[in-house]
Amino acid sequence: MRCQFLLASISAITLTGSAFAADLAPPPPPPPIFTWTGVYLGGQIGYAWGSGNLNYTGFDPFSGLAFTTGLGSSPNGVIGGAHVGYDLQVNQFVFGLEGTVDGTGLRNTAVGTFPAFFGGSTLEATTKADVEGSIRARAGLAWDRALIYATGGVAFGGFNSDYSFIGNLNGVHALNGGQLFFGNNNFSNTRVGWTVGGGIDYAITSNWSVFAEYRYTNFGHIGSPGLFAGGFAVAPVLAGAFVNSNRTINQNQVQIGFSYRFDMLPPPVPVVAKY
Repeated sequence: MRCQFLLASISAITLTGSAFAADLAPPPPPPPIFTWTGVYLGGQIGYAWGSGNLNYTGFDPFSGLAFTTGLGSSPNGVIGGAHVGYDLQVNQFVFGLEGTVDGTGLRNTAVGTFPAFFGGSTLEATTKADVEGSIRARAGLAWDRALIYATGGVAFGGFNSDYSFIGNLNGVHALNGGQLFFGNNNFSNTRVGWTVGGGIDYAITSNWSVFAEYRYTNFGHIGSPGLFAGGFAVAPVLAGAFVNSNRTINQNQVQIGFSYRFDMLPPPVPVVAKY
């Protein structure tokens, strides 16, 4: 009887000790607090469209008159590339700096007709935007994993313009003794402008986020001086003739993309129970 009582007592003490030890086991670590602070990089793709004017000024040696003409210009195409940046979250406010590089498919062709110039001829201008980029500040408000932000800064772009002159054979044949007027030229320009916009960013996980953004960019003017005087190798009778072009580049773009944000905060220190 005493043995049975002793065994029961030992069992009760063992169970009580196990339960007490379980109560003293360290609790699981709390989930990490989400923050927008950190370095991130990613990619983006979208669509861009522009607006502006293509203006020509020049001198017609046949009539002795100077002329000015203007054409509408609306390039459009796909735009996409990569970005890298850094954000710092202070309470609900997020401040950051971001750089982007995009390749584009923007192009536009405009044709100008000169009633007197060279007997009534046409000049075709095709402008392509090959590479664009920006360095911008960001500022926004965060609601946990959602961030609404405004952005603005410096934009730069590389543009290529191809010009093709086609003479009106009925008008120039007699004036030039049977010689035809034609020619091609190319000008490359790098422009620096400004850009502003805004968007929304949403963190799917602590590291991955997706965003949608709109921006307006102004690259100023692209000039191509001396299209005929220094460019087109046409007839000698054109001595004194010149045409200068000036194109205004204003661009709108919408893009979607993704970012990977690197962890900047140390992992939580595990809680160790002491006995």
